[in-house]
Amino acid sequence: MDPIYVTQPFLPELKEFIPYLEQIWENKILTNSGPMHKELEKKLAEYLGVKFVCLFNNGTNALFTALQALELTGEIITTPYSFIATTHSIMWNKLTPVFVDIDPETLNLDPNKIEAAITDKTTAIMPVHCYGNPCDVAAIEAVAKKHKLKILYDAAHAFGVKNSNNSVLNYGDLSVLSFHATKVFNTFEGGAIICHTEEMYKKINQLKNFGIISETEAVAVGSNGKMNEVSAAFGLLQLRYIDDAIEKRRVLDNRYRKELSDVKGVYCLPFLSSATSSYSYFPVLITEEYSLTRDELYQKLKENNIFARRYFYPLISDFEMYKDLPSSSKENLPVAKKASDQVLCLPIYAALEESDQQRIIEVIL
Repeated sequence: MDPIYVTQPFLPELKEFIPYLEQIWENKILTNSGPMHKELEKKLAEYLGVKFVCLFNNGTNALFTALQALELTGEIITTPYSFIATTHSIMWNKLTPVFVDIDPETLNLDPNKIEAAITDKTTAIMPVHCYGNPCDVAAIEAVAKKHKLKILYDAAHAFGVKNSNNSVLNYGDLSVLSFHATKVFNTFEGGAIICHTEEMYKKINQLKNFGIISETEAVAVGSNGKMNEVSAAFGLLQLRYIDDAIEKRRVLDNRYRKELSDVKGVYCLPFLSSATSSYSYFPVLITEEYSLTRDELYQKLKENNIFARRYFYPLISDFEMYKDLPSSSKENLPVAKKASDQVLCLPIYAALEESDQQRIIEVIL
């Protein structure tokens, strides 16, 4: 049996990429906001329905820079239920993460728990649109407005996601996307910051280019976060196929839900009825009613050459560098802890064959 991995990058025909490479060779521009870079920013802004897209070499660097651009200090309220880069970006900016528990239905930051975690050192809230399921943006905005806090959304999973017919990327002060190879839309490796004003767009561009503003002047301790032309070109090619790739994921998502709906102890996480999805992940919770524990099912799938992922396990708050924070206590994060112990992301990607998906389902049944 061939291995089935939790994801696989969408790759158009190689011959379709060659003309882009030939154009790069003709331009003789490989980086520093070349023509491919500029075109991808423009086309992504149009596709996503946002004002400004600032491309980066990866999503993690985009997170670091977004926090820097907001000029934050002190404490940042965030979720323990995410990929570790979310919180690493806070620490890299010499800020203190404060973990708040998650909502049991969406697994997003629980807006009702935020206010109790706010102190006189809190300057921002950093939620995650987990699995692309939109956060309760209205409730989070109400808390932020009341306490004069910034909002930075980690939207790594939320490419193309809309809520009430508006891109989720239009909420908050900034949003950050990942274009890593594992994502619905990829540029081999890459990311972006979504912002709403030209002033912020210019500021972010300066920060991702070492803080340089002229040949003789630098105004900030920035990084080298620029996306190269080859990655940008691949993004332009990907964008031609993205709707078809998302549709194939939708079919797979629907089939999982139909086939697993009557399996006791296998709970398929719902999406908000008001939201559209890009079907970036297919998470299920393995509860006590199932015949195996989550880890036993994970191992059984492995034995059948199926590589699901316990995503997110462990919690960020359990890692060595975060476990001693007061907000990392298990008593503070009971919902997140339970979800982390139960979650399993099943394979989903555009090229997953129906027969291979059936193989996965039969192991679970």
